[in-house]
Amino acid sequence: MKSIIVSLCFLMFFSNPDWTLDFEKAKSEATQSKKYILVNFSGSDWCIPCIKLKKEIFESEAFQKYANENLVLVRADFPRLKKNQLDAKQTTQNELLADKYNNQGKFPLTVLIDSNGKKIKEWEGYPNTLTSETFIHEIQKLTHAH
Repeated sequence: MKSIIVSLCFLMFFSNPDWTLDFEKAKSEATQSKKYILVNFSGSDWCIPCIKLKKEIFESEAFQKYANENLVLVRADFPRLKKNQLDAKQTTQNELLADKYNNQGKFPLTVLIDSNGKKIKEWEGYPNTLTSETFIHEIQKLTHAH
C-alpha cells in the first residue's frame, strides 16, 4: 500500500506536462498560477525539425520537470496529412494564434509569452546547439528578467 501511495505521488509531481490547444485557457491558467506561456507552432506530420524538437527537447525529462513547475504549454499544430487534420474550430484557433505570433509561417517556431499575451522571445527552427538544459536556462534568464 505504501509503495502505491509513493508511486502516485511520484506521478503527480513528475508527470508529463500537458500541452493545451486552447490559448485563452492557457492565458487564464498562466495568470492564476503566475507562469509564462510557451507556444509551439508545429507541423507534426511533415516538419522534421518540429518532430525532432518535440522528441529531443519537449519530451526530455529535464524540460518536462521544468515545464510542470514554470510554464503553461500550448501547441498550435498545422498537420498536412488528411488523416491528421484538426477540426474546423481548432484549425481556426491555430490560424488566429499564428496571425498574432507567427505571421510568417515559420516551423518550428516556439514563442515565450507572458500571461498578458506579450511576446518575450521566440526561437525559430531547431538550432544544432540546443539541448533541453540550454533551452531551460535561456527561459529562466528571460523570465527572471521580467
